[in-house]
Amino acid sequence: MDHIFPEVELGGISFDLAAIFMIILSSIIVFVLARLAVRGASVTNPTKMQNFLEWVIEFVTNIIGTSMDVKKGRPYLTLGIALIMYLFVANLLGLPFGVITKVVDVHQGAQFLGMDLVMPSDLAADEEVHIAWWKSPTADVAVAGALMAIVIVLTHVEGLRRNRKHYLKHYFEPYIAFFPLNVIKEVAKPLSLSLRLYGNIFAGEVMISVIMGMGWVGIPALIVWQGFSIFVGAIQSFVFVMLTMVYMSQAIVHEEH
Repeated sequence: MDHIFPEVELGGISFDLAAIFMIILSSIIVFVLARLAVRGASVTNPTKMQNFLEWVIEFVTNIIGTSMDVKKGRPYLTLGIALIMYLFVANLLGLPFGVITKVVDVHQGAQFLGMDLVMPSDLAADEEVHIAWWKSPTADVAVAGALMAIVIVLTHVEGLRRNRKHYLKHYFEPYIAFFPLNVIKEVAKPLSLSLRLYGNIFAGEVMISVIMGMGWVGIPALIVWQGFSIFVGAIQSFVFVMLTMVYMSQAIVHEEH
């Protein structure tokens, strides 16, 4: 038996259908939560969802305040709120359950909306393949990398827009000879940001699959690990937003890195 994610090829490019589905689902969940939070908003009689949103706003504001002046960082409050809500939802989606279909004949393959799913080429004809349609979006390195790319591009754009002289100067500090090292540092930032998120979420879901394979014996361990995974998902959301604001402050604030 093997375990794969559904992929289709279009124009020579592979698309992970599970990741696409879960990205859309995460976006819908966050949108619904945001709409519920502002629905019926009141100054005198706030709803529970409104109180939750206010807590998120205050939490993200405090994160911004640890890396830069809150007034300078206020334009990025919406970015921080969107990131932390999306990441928290996306990190936890793969925990409650899984949606798996079975392919008995590898050579016959499987289809989705008329498109052939990519099947492993190194499997025997009579070997069963289990296709997993449900996972945390951030357990896919491409999704984590895309989130990282958005953040890094935005920090560079803001550095050039709001503090161009300091932003360009920092590549040559403390001396011109340090330019290659500073470039390497800028490349390492997005790599660490995305791989940290991907590695923690993916490893957690792999561990859940291993525990579920133990049958009823693994139920107590599964309960404990589910709780720990919720904690890890929340921490990774916080770390991602925190580092985003740190990188932003390094690009726009008149201080040495």
